[in-house]
Amino acid sequence: PLLQLSGGWRMRAMLASLLFQQPDLLLLDEPTNHLDMPTVAWFADFLARYKRAFLLVCHDREFLNEQISRVISIEQETVRQFAGNYEQYTKQRLEEEQVLENKAKNLQRQREQTQRFIARNRARKDRAKQVQSRIRALGKMESVDTYRKRRVIHFSFPACGRAGQEVVRLQGVGKRYGDQVVFGGLDLRVRRGERIGIIGPNGAGKTTLLRLMAGEVEPEAGTIELGYKVEAGYFAQHHSETLNQNATVYEEVAARGPDAGITRIRTLLGSLLFSGDDVDKRIAVLSGGERSRVALARLLINPGNLLLMDEPTNHLDLESSESLAESLCTYDGTLVFVSHNRSLVRRLASRIWEVENGQVETYPGTLDEYLDSCRRRLGAQAEGAVAAEQKPATRAQPGPPSPGRAERTKPAGFKRTRAEDRERKRLQALVREERSRRLYLLRARVNELEKEITHLEALQNERSALLADPGVYADKERSTELIRSFNQDKKRLEELTEQWERAEAKLDS
Repeated sequence: PLLQLSGGWRMRAMLASLLFQQPDLLLLDEPTNHLDMPTVAWFADFLARYKRAFLLVCHDREFLNEQISRVISIEQETVRQFAGNYEQYTKQRLEEEQVLENKAKNLQRQREQTQRFIARNRARKDRAKQVQSRIRALGKMESVDTYRKRRVIHFSFPACGRAGQEVVRLQGVGKRYGDQVVFGGLDLRVRRGERIGIIGPNGAGKTTLLRLMAGEVEPEAGTIELGYKVEAGYFAQHHSETLNQNATVYEEVAARGPDAGITRIRTLLGSLLFSGDDVDKRIAVLSGGERSRVALARLLINPGNLLLMDEPTNHLDLESSESLAESLCTYDGTLVFVSHNRSLVRRLASRIWEVENGQVETYPGTLDEYLDSCRRRLGAQAEGAVAAEQKPATRAQPGPPSPGRAERTKPAGFKRTRAEDRERKRLQALVREERSRRLYLLRARVNELEKEITHLEALQNERSALLADPGVYADKERSTELIRSFNQDKKRLEELTEQWERAEAKLDS
């Protein structure tokens, strides 16, 4: 039965039934929600090879960039279409926004100049015709509607109470569902201030581990202890199941924070985009994204100093997901979260827990460091397998000791021969030569980067001066090209500066 499966396996079953049909048009609404990273990678490969059309609603930035060739964007002003992937859409949107803003400023400047001329010369008979002409021109002057900014959730965490050094301790923890053993004998520690990202395949037990730590389910074996002065807040994956469907948005949040007061509750709801009569809507009529925001509000009204979050960005739009990540960066408590959103894990995690086959492997460091470690480990395993295949079956006969071994077994006080001294000096000279060569190459790279940065900065200064001239925007093609070049070289300048800093650091070390 589907209800007995994890969220990821439910999504797999839904996708399997859909993809098996090979329809002419696939309509996909948040298909990557709950899927683990290997499954998302498989699904991305499937869509890349899919010969028919698909229409995709998705808030995973990396997945969008990999898959789409056209964007239909529901903006504040209207529905727009853009060629390219998500990154190209944001770039085009930004360029349009800058052009419109500059055009609006120029028109406003012309309007003000015309109004000043009319005010100065209205009473003069010799300027009557010119005044009337300017009045008519003012009436015909076009207006420019600049882009209205889409509202995005925005909040900050208050300072939380200080907990003990050890926040959670799991000792010999075992958990099973019927005959299925999920965990057997887990020993884990969470220390104050850590940001732990839990990853692993669907059905491995990531949600169960988080629920065990939150006290939502009890272990069959072992103990789970919260540390000194630890107050935990839990955001469930299937949050809609935890909400009272008959309550209003305000009532649901107020029930979690009865001492918060009307002003604080409404302020928090406003930061999560519930304003005016929205707070009186019943949970039953809310969309998936709105329910996610209610669940977030319930958590944030009293977050405690330990946050346990299970897929917090599911059902949130892309801008809100990124805003949530920014807000979580300001949280000064301890964070343990499950997520398959690669950009979220990259941004937040300082330690990775990989859940698989009933075990939890811990990796200190970021997601990229963990992935790099996995690549190195797999590479070493592959090399070991190749070496084992190439190893001769016969045992090697003992031979004379190698020079290195003979050197190590010489008795103390042993004097080198002249030939050995010459060899040692030759090797030292080779080391010095190699060091000088590497220093020369590094210095040359630093100088090359400095020249390119200086050249680009001069170009950007010239473009800035041109873009500040209102007359430039009379030629739309020229102004658009200027803005495009400015944005392109701005990104290039940032990349070069990063490369220069890394090269300088290497040179110093």
